[in-house]
Amino acid sequence: MGIRVVGLTGGIASGKSSVARFLMEKGAVVIDADELSRVAVRPGSPALARIVAEFGADMLLPDGSLDRKRMRSVVFGNSDKRSLLELILHPEIKHLAEEGIAAAAAAGHRIVFYMAPLLIEAGITERVDEVWVVTVRPEIQIQRLMDRDTISRVEAQRIIDSQMPLAEKVRHGRVVIDNSGTPEQTRHLVDTIWNREMGEHA
Repeated sequence: MGIRVVGLTGGIASGKSSVARFLMEKGAVVIDADELSRVAVRPGSPALARIVAEFGADMLLPDGSLDRKRMRSVVFGNSDKRSLLELILHPEIKHLAEEGIAAAAAAGHRIVFYMAPLLIEAGITERVDEVWVVTVRPEIQIQRLMDRDTISRVEAQRIIDSQMPLAEKVRHGRVVIDNSGTPEQTRHLVDTIWNREMGEHA
């Protein structure tokens, strides 16, 4: 039987990284799409060269790496530029993800998690066998985002409103992990889900 690829997603400040850390404690392999996006544009990479060609050399920091903050500001609210950036990045990220999945399979792992915030929005759910969604109650999501990014309630709400509603994401999930409680409660929930899932797929 081939390796089982689970897409792990959720909304901003829902706690995807915490859930991923708990899964890794159980011995799971987690491939982080955000991390792959950083690897894809490392200095000397074809993707970074294409970004410079399309967006200009002022997208680079003095050390030759991508100015991610500037890049985000350029594509935010500009669907054409965002689409162009995605056209450059997504094939590279997909290739890196496939390498990671193959390495996990070769190492004898039965399951690998592909953590991607925009898994559903980007239409890449076909790359995974199933989707697990990390969710959180709305008021807690707002408070965690305010605390994490040191922003106002209005700004936090604006960011959340600009994304796919968590309730919509939940509809795509075969497994839903409610991260509204304490870290200990979430760890216990992940333990329970892990034991059930790995038992069923033993």
